[in-house]
Parts: sequence; structure tokens; C-alpha cells
Amino acid sequence: MIPALVQLFSTGPGANRTRTGAGMFDLTIAGRLVLPGGVIADGWLAIADGKIAAIGEGTAPDATEAVAHPGAWILPGAIDGQTHAGSQIGFAGIGPTTAAACIGGVTTIVDMPYDDPDPITTGDLLAQKVTAIGELAHSNVALYGTVPVTPDPADIAALVAGGVCAFKISSFEAHPHRFPRIGSGAVLALFEALRDTGLPVGIHNEDQEVVRATEAAFRAAGRTRPEDHSPSRPPVAEMSATATFLELGAAQGGHAHIVHISIPEGFDLVAEHRARGERATAEMCLHYLLFDAAEDMPRLGAKMKVNPPIRAGLRDALWEVIETGRANFVSSDHSAWGLERKSSDNIFEVAAGMPGLETLLPGFFTEALRRTGDGDAAARLAAALLSEGPADFFGLSTKGRLAPGADADLAILAPEPFTYDCKANPDGPGWSAYDGMTFSVRPAATYVGGQLAYDGRAVTGLTAGTFARRTA
Repeated sequence: MIPALVQLFSTGPGANRTRTGAGMFDLTIAGRLVLPGGVIADGWLAIADGKIAAIGEGTAPDATEAVAHPGAWILPGAIDGQTHAGSQIGFAGIGPTTAAACIGGVTTIVDMPYDDPDPITTGDLLAQKVTAIGELAHSNVALYGTVPVTPDPADIAALVAGGVCAFKISSFEAHPHRFPRIGSGAVLALFEALRDTGLPVGIHNEDQEVVRATEAAFRAAGRTRPEDHSPSRPPVAEMSATATFLELGAAQGGHAHIVHISIPEGFDLVAEHRARGERATAEMCLHYLLFDAAEDMPRLGAKMKVNPPIRAGLRDALWEVIETGRANFVSSDHSAWGLERKSSDNIFEVAAGMPGLETLLPGFFTEALRRTGDGDAAARLAAALLSEGPADFFGLSTKGRLAPGADADLAILAPEPFTYDCKANPDGPGWSAYDGMTFSVRPAATYVGGQLAYDGRAVTGLTAGTFARRTA
């Protein structure tokens, strides 16, 4: 039960829709409400002017439109804290990427800064991307900024003023201009420039010297199969880069964040720094929780290539990281490359990354349900790690929770098993490592700012997304 004061006065397929033409609210939605304090089985929420205006249980109040999803979970829309919308086709990628987000119940993406042709290193480039969001986005978009190898404090300040929610750098060079390696001196300068802002700095955490030396040895030995990818980037490359970065952040009193860790020891290292009173956080990616290199790489090959790599035999240990609260949130690291970039017989010649926006929420929920045996517990865990956690981390204070006054960004999950078909999205890349997986829940509808963005069959076409500035 929730307090009557909150009930009354706080500021697709399977759905039953009613238009009444009356009421103080624009829309009410009924179902199993997933709140921070628990689940209301017979709940409703009322929406006005794009915000959640009231929450209650039992009979919903009058509204212009009423929607009921009997038995379905109503969650705060997922916030995917790691996507690459513009890394292949520039700002034009915002459209299809945010459409994929809506299909998966993701209402906000946090997009990486490594756009083609130029990374987001200046206030002018940020403004151009924000304009593109306003024209193309179906979901909300928050943004990372980044720096070149020699950071300019004025550019950093302009990005902060422009509303970026975090900065991202790499200890490994994937591209000399778009995705360069940022040396330790530049990292210290970035942390110093951000000292009074509270903004986190995230890092792609692989030691370049270790990886390049090991890969060269593998190439020389003719070990270029998909199964050789993971051992060619050994755990010490992650641990070395992670430890160095955490110490650099600590030296400047900065917030050091690891954007993906493939081994439990990496999360332990972050926890040790946090126990010392430092601002240190860590993020899990869904593919580490669902795939195993020994089991899945032989059948999926290059489709499963990501960096840092998916390891063998660590899935249960990484789920223990989730269950013990050592990961701040879970993301997809969505990269929708064309399949032609995965076609070489040499694993070192194909692009790293995989699509993941459409599968983040149903995939996480499915495995959480298998492990807990409780649908409400799985829903609460999904809300905590896919909505609340990233909202807190990125300072998106009006998102991530079902609460009066919050943005009406919602994901409806119907308790209906479905088999994921990556080709069902006409604007997707046409392939996915998750293709053919059966999930225990189906995204039945997605609302962005109170507007129906996905009806369970298709994206509605509304470009309802907005630029989500850091507000906390």
C-alpha cells in the first residue's frame, strides 16, 4: 500500500485503451508499478504535461486517455549508459539508434563522443550534436564529451557548460583522431579541470603496450581465429589500465569510472579504492552477463568480438558482482556496425562491438528472473541497475524512477516469452549476437515524455526525444 496523500495529490499489444475525453490528466497507465520501494500489483500512474503527476493503486482517476496492461510490469524507462550512435555514420546514427532504444524499452541513451568524422571535444561540436538530437531522436539522449591528446581547459569548460554528463577517454588507441590514447599527463590535466564540477571521467581500460605486444605474438604464431581474441587481450591489460587510472583520479580527487570490466577482480579493485574514500565506480555490460567465450565464440565468431573481451567461465562470478552491489549500473555498449565489418577470417581485422539496445532490458530481466525465480524481484533489479543507477551516476535527476514529478519515460514489459529476431527492426544492422535468444518478457510499449514511442510492434515515428543535460 502507498499513502493516500501520494495516491491523490502528488505532483501496444496486450493493452486496453480507453478515451474518455475528460479528467485532469492526459493519460493513466495501469499495471504492476515497479517503484523504488517495491512493486504495486494493481497500480496506476497518471501523466500530465509529460511528467508523472500521480501514482496510486486500485481504480485510476479520470484522464483523457486510459491504458491498462494487465499483468505487465511498468518500469522507469531504461537508461543505457554506453552507446555509439555516431561512430560509424556520424550524427545521422542518432535516428536509428534511438529507434532501437525505444524497441527495447530504453528511453534515454548516453552516447559516446567518438563520432565520425570528429569526436565531441569542443562546445561547437557539442552544439551541433544537440541540434541533431532535436531533429532525429526518438528517445532522450545524454552525452559524453572527450578530449584530444592535449586537452584544452577552455574546451573542457565549454563542454561542461553545454551539458555533457561525463567525459570519456581511452588508454588504448582505436583511431588516432576519433578514439586516441590519452596519456597519464593528459588524464591528470582533465581531472584537474573537472575538480569542482563533480563530473565523472570514464575510461576504456586496456593497457595499450600489453595488448599490442600480445596481439603481435598471436599474429606471428598464426593464432587469428575468433577463439584467440580473448586470450590475446589478457586480464592483466585490464587490471594495469584500471589501477593506473584509479590512482590518477585519486591524486586529483576526481571521479574515476571504469566503463566496462570483464573480470570480477576489476570490480574488486574499484571497490578497494572506494573503501579508501575515493570516488571510484564501475559499470557492467550485458554481454559479459549473458555470454561465455568458451561456449559462444565458436558459434558466433566475430559477432561476439568486443573489447575488453568476453571471457570463459566467468558468467556466474560476474553475476555475483551484480548481486553484491559492486557494479553501479549495467549498459549495452551498443555498436551497430554493418556485418561487412565482421566478415574477415582474421579476428584481429574485424571491428569490435555489437548491437545491444533492443536486448538490454529483456535480456537482463530474463537472466535475473532465472536466478531469482521471482518476477517482481527481477523487475526491481532491472529498475535499480538499468534506470536508477545510471540516472544517479549521470546526474539525470528527473529520470530513472517512477515518482511524482519525474519525467514520464516508461517501459512496459509483458510477461510473454518471445524469441528475439534482429531483422524485425527495419532500420537495424540486420545481425546480432543475441539473435534467436528467447526472453521471458517482451517490451510491449515505450513512452518518452508521456508520448507513445513504441507500440509493441513498431516505433511510432515521433521524434519525441530531447537532449538530457546533467542536472545534478
